Amino acid sequence: MSSQKIALITGASRGLGAAMAETLATDHHIIAVAKTTGALEELDDSIQAAGGQATLAPMDITNPDAMAQLCRSIFDRWGRLDLWVHTAAHAAPLAPTPHLDTKDLAKSIATNVQATAQLIHMVEPLLNLSENGRAVFFDDPRAGEKFFGCYGASKAAQIALVKSWQAETANIGPKVYILTPSPMPTAIRARFYPGEDRTPLSSTKAQATQLLAQIK
Repeated sequence: MSSQKIALITGASRGLGAAMAETLATDHHIIAVAKTTGALEELDDSIQAAGGQATLAPMDITNPDAMAQLCRSIFDRWGRLDLWVHTAAHAAPLAPTPHLDTKDLAKSIATNVQATAQLIHMVEPLLNLSENGRAVFFDDPRAGEKFFGCYGASKAAQIALVKSWQAETANIGPKVYILTPSPMPTAIRARFYPGEDRTPLSSTKAQATQLLAQIK
């Protein structure tokens, strides 16, 4: 079994996920999961330039067969997982509740809720093989805000699911964290607030450093 710490980042190609991967790569081998191969390769270049190492997994987290194969490969290669950082999310366009697009709602639930549940099922055994297995999720409390029905409802469901897992594992592990980042200049935020002055927003790199300090 490798002595190097192993971190799985789901949603690693951009935004907070990429910043988390780059920050953790100083003392973890990064397993970076995202759908966009080009963005993952750019992340890998950045990690390697800083002296770190990454394994790229260009996969869709809503594909349970692909995720099961990945988790099996993690077990076969490293025998455990020390940290899981889940930043992947689908941000549906803002819309009045009576006009929600059924495809957007279905994709939001598939990505933000169903995939999270499936990954918890698959990743927990790997975290339990670590001496200090930890999982990190990120809240974005939009539930009940106008026009955020699709995203807000699916994120709220995701966090409710994670809170149950957090309570269930409080005494036995793995340790489950739910963190709330400050507003950042991400693609998701740009979709919600087009034309916003991004100057006051906290950089994803700064947020990654601050948030990771909360789990040590």
